[in-house]
Amino acid sequence: MSKLSPVALRRSLETRPHPTAQYWKKCDVEALFNLPFLELVFQAAQVHRSHFDPREIQLSTLVSVKTGGCSEDCEYCPQSAHYHTGLEKSQMLDVQTVLEKARIAKARGASRFCMGAAWRGPKPKDVETVSAIIKAVKGIGMETCGTFGLLEEGMAEDFKDAGLDYYNHNLDTDPERYNDIIHTRRHEDRMDTLGKVRKAGLKICCGGIVGMNESRPERAGLIASLANLDPQPESVPINQLVKVEGTPLADAEDLDWTEFVRTIAVARITMPQSYVRLSAGRSDMPEAMQAMCFLAGANSIFYGDKLLTTDNPEADSDRLLMAKLDLYPLQYGASGQPERQPETDGSDIAAALAARGGCCGGGAGGSCGCAA
Repeated sequence: MSKLSPVALRRSLETRPHPTAQYWKKCDVEALFNLPFLELVFQAAQVHRSHFDPREIQLSTLVSVKTGGCSEDCEYCPQSAHYHTGLEKSQMLDVQTVLEKARIAKARGASRFCMGAAWRGPKPKDVETVSAIIKAVKGIGMETCGTFGLLEEGMAEDFKDAGLDYYNHNLDTDPERYNDIIHTRRHEDRMDTLGKVRKAGLKICCGGIVGMNESRPERAGLIASLANLDPQPESVPINQLVKVEGTPLADAEDLDWTEFVRTIAVARITMPQSYVRLSAGRSDMPEAMQAMCFLAGANSIFYGDKLLTTDNPEADSDRLLMAKLDLYPLQYGASGQPERQPETDGSDIAAALAARGGCCGGGAGGSCGCAA
């Protein structure tokens, strides 16, 4: 049964939530989940190709600028002070340390640098420190994203002025089961911060986590809550639960891989113009599963060997996988806008085949009888 802690109950009931619209009914989203698997993936792939280059992947790197000791009690999170996970609390990283990590990320091909801090929300002194970090990272020509918890009035504007492009604030799970997973805040608190962020003119990165013992209808509820944000999030990270010893969800039932791919596909169909990020849990995903996710509409990944405190595939492994799948990173120009690869009519594929000696590998007179 859902329950709220006194901390959450002390908060004002008056909020200014992010605007919503009835784009998708929960039952309609559930109907998408229930499509035959390959039919769902096919439909998602069609939607993806109508809005994006299917070979182009946006690369982000995520760094924890302040780790552990968080007062929230999210049952999935090893950074919560409520659980004994062996994670040591650390102080805020200084500007130069973060900047060096950002330079490394950029050199490895990441176009966006995401920064996270483990706390319920920043204090005014934290806003000043984080703003200095944002300004420094923006100064080396990267997109910036921050996940800094619940915001008070004016904080989003401060981050915007410092050069922040995106604010990450996930809705985590189906609103109807939100307080089964988190007891120190309400779903409405998240919506309130999203409203502040949107009002400040920041882009929104907002997704959730699957594999927390939820049902398929509850996964549909999560996607519906995201798809009905108005406007829809520019970036939608879909996380698979990383089970950490010491957290209440350490023994959660494993989610079948097809359910995760279904979630990616439904996110793509319901949010056709959003970047759908294949996010946490990727280190445990076989390459073939990741390839299926890209086919189903994922077009963004976290790139680097850490996601805040949990493991992520190493950058070298990601480069090899992208080469196998003929994918390439999204690049940003001096204007800060994506530099998209030129569209093709297929002649580049024909030219590549010809360079290899024709479709049968031997040019004219080959086994298939093709002409050179």
